[in-house]
Amino acid sequence: MTYRAPIGDMLLALNHGAGLKAAIEAGHYGNYDPEITSAVLEEAGRFASEVLAPLDRSGDQHGAKLQDGRVTTAPGWADAYKRWTAAGWNAVSGPEDFGGQGLPLAINAACTEIWSAANVAFGLCPLLTLSAIEALAAHGSDELKNIYLAKLVSGEWTGTMQLTEPQAGSDVGSLRSRAERAADGSYRISGTKIFITYGDHDMTDNIVHFVLARLPDAPAGTKGISLFLIPKFLVNADGSLGARNDIHASGIEHKLGIHASPTCTMTMGDEGGAVGFLVGEENHGMQCMFTMMNQARLGVGLEGVGIAERAYQRALAYARERRQGRAVGKSGDGMDAIIVHPDVKRMLMQMRALTAAARTICYATAVALDVASRATDPATRAAAAARGALLTPVAKAFSTDIGNKVASLGIQVHGGMGFIEETGSAQHYRDARITSIYEGTNGIQSIDLVTRKLGIDRGAAVFALLDELSETIKCVEASNDPAFGTTGTRLRDAVGSLERASRWLLERLASSPNDALAGATPYLRLFGSTLGGCKLAEEALAARDLGDEFGDARRYVTLARFFAETIAVQAPALERTVIDGADAVNGADAVLLS
Repeated sequence: MTYRAPIGDMLLALNHGAGLKAAIEAGHYGNYDPEITSAVLEEAGRFASEVLAPLDRSGDQHGAKLQDGRVTTAPGWADAYKRWTAAGWNAVSGPEDFGGQGLPLAINAACTEIWSAANVAFGLCPLLTLSAIEALAAHGSDELKNIYLAKLVSGEWTGTMQLTEPQAGSDVGSLRSRAERAADGSYRISGTKIFITYGDHDMTDNIVHFVLARLPDAPAGTKGISLFLIPKFLVNADGSLGARNDIHASGIEHKLGIHASPTCTMTMGDEGGAVGFLVGEENHGMQCMFTMMNQARLGVGLEGVGIAERAYQRALAYARERRQGRAVGKSGDGMDAIIVHPDVKRMLMQMRALTAAARTICYATAVALDVASRATDPATRAAAAARGALLTPVAKAFSTDIGNKVASLGIQVHGGMGFIEETGSAQHYRDARITSIYEGTNGIQSIDLVTRKLGIDRGAAVFALLDELSETIKCVEASNDPAFGTTGTRLRDAVGSLERASRWLLERLASSPNDALAGATPYLRLFGSTLGGCKLAEEALAARDLGDEFGDARRYVTLARFFAETIAVQAPALERTVIDGADAVNGADAVLLS
């Protein structure tokens, strides 16, 4: 089966769950015409279904190859990329001064979900190019912008992010790649980077690498890291490509999933050092790199949403076709489609509800980042920036955990056929697994949420969000709609659990930080499920009010109720895990080190 973008669900999530409509009406998007949104997503969905989705399986089977120092992508890959850039998709949210369309990040976020659902290995390449654009636009010199930015925005050249080394994974401060100053103001970089997505490929004429390295006189740790732009081919004064730079793919990984995405070992310095150009200031590279990483973290969260949506669509189609057993109480001959069985319904509803919640959280993060950069009022910008920073680790970790969970459920719905590669559901499971690891493991995202984002201004951003969620619950309760069941009660319980857990963690951060760290992962799950449940309720209320615009509103009410009564209902247990589980975690040495 092919992929079909769920445009109605996406528009409801964007405009009402994520708050895009309200932000437009408040004037934060200038003269942006909201009618454009639907047209962009419709066209993106068509391109994804017709061009990208058909390459997903063949790309998985063929993979990327390294031969004679060159990486080649799967058949059809380079042509699809050229068609993709020719249609303007790489430039959707790019700066208009450099050829971009200047559309909201929120619109590009929805497109990123579509590319990821259709073909996540393909979508990885432009995801990192978008991060490169953000970093160069924010921190690059005018000279570097004039040479490279328009090419990156158009997609004519792609970008990479190079942090990881064999001894320096999550601990970036221990990297050993070296940079030496050259007389002409450039630098010569030597070293080895691993796990570099699209570090080399045959889809574009040039690749622009963003590489972390350390100068000889740099301070130790992350304070002594600088960021360098290193092109695969140097660029002549007239803009043409010049000599091959001293950066090469020396290996390519054989991976569990995303086979068509080349994951390279990159070597610099075999011929005197790669020519690089400083981005930002010396020894301030991590500040620049965080611009790339935060953008990429949202993108990876959207990968989780996309894979989940694709896995759900495949499982739903199979459940409607596969006949096995009989519905309870049914008489007559023949077997029924397995979708009639309550446990299959439960799994499918769980898949759809989790996917919808993750989608809205990611979109809400993008809207917050948009408002932080577009609003004219400084206080509004500051509040939106705090909201975007708070939600980014949740968007990345919660959504990719969901991608893994939903892909696993997809296999379960298929039964034994799900374990067989030919059905396609196994590929989603394999592809999803990396998303909770790269761009900062989900454990690191949880630590970031608890130790950095929660503690800012004594939790002001968290408690402001909880106030908004409480207002949504009041609206659910005031609707007096019996179709919501106990949604209001369950969500109110969840918000209460999240508030108490937040206050406990704030206290423990000061007095016993290991206790707070022990509860970080269940806290993020509590945060995501509470936020996701309230957002689905908000969307259900909007669908009821809008009548026929999104079809039968009852399906959104049913979805919100399912999430509240079967997923958000677990919030009190997660609260207890956060608060009561620290001693058990911190006392684990008796088991682990004995």
